[in-house]
Amino acid sequence: MRSRSGCNHPSSTPPWRSLLPHLLALLLLHPGSAQIRVVAPGFPITAIVGQDVVLRCHLSPCKDARSLDIRWIQDRSSGLVHHYQDGLDLEQMEEYKGRTELLRNGLSDGNLDLRVTAVTSSDSGSYTCAVQDGADYAEAVVNLEVSDPISQIIHSWTVALAVVVTILLGSFIIIVFLHRKRAAQSRELKTKDAELVSKGAELGRKDAELGIKDAELETKDAELRRKDAELVSKGAELERKDAELGIKDAELGRKDAELDRKDAELRRKDEELRIKDEEMSKSPSPN
Repeated sequence: MRSRSGCNHPSSTPPWRSLLPHLLALLLLHPGSAQIRVVAPGFPITAIVGQDVVLRCHLSPCKDARSLDIRWIQDRSSGLVHHYQDGLDLEQMEEYKGRTELLRNGLSDGNLDLRVTAVTSSDSGSYTCAVQDGADYAEAVVNLEVSDPISQIIHSWTVALAVVVTILLGSFIIIVFLHRKRAAQSRELKTKDAELVSKGAELGRKDAELGIKDAELETKDAELRRKDAELVSKGAELERKDAELGIKDAELGRKDAELDRKDAELRRKDEELRIKDEEMSKSPSPN
């Protein structure tokens, strides 16, 4: 599709947008002025790696550009992509040699289109189309976006592979962490089990000691009961003997008259018995 404003320019923008630069130029330029402007598309030019692409721009107002100095400059490196002057193609960047062509059949209509063949990903970027006409100078910027489906696929696969590797690595780290944590917990449980077994053995030993002491206490208690029985038996024996002594004392009393001459001796013996009885009653029990 072509739009006309005195010259033929391949249209890369909607018709109303292509008219705006010309209207602005008419408003800004004084009658009879030779000032020129370079108009470029207002959107990026897209291409796929390996394709040929045309970077378009044109003069406004239209003018025969065959005798002008036309330069296409790569903004990233400020290097000359293509240099045209007075009908000749001059020196350019090494990487663009043999790959660029200024479309001369459109120069008479003011078109400054540049064809770039076999574009690569490194061709992406901004390009300045600069025109020198004596004292007049104008320029415009054209943006080129080059996509590489294979690189995108490889990049997608690389990203997917990186994600999978990251997931696998993360899973491996988590598994190793869990394994180490489980091993540490197992060692801790074994240690606690050993401590519990040791404490159980210690409690068993103490329980056995308590059993032995309890048996010893029972033995001592039986011994005390036996001694207590012996004391009770001795007390009964003493009571029996005391009763016998009482009987004898009664007999002695009845025979007091008969035993006057032996009275002193009996009193002495009785005193001795009494003393012994008091000593025995005062003496502590054997236990």
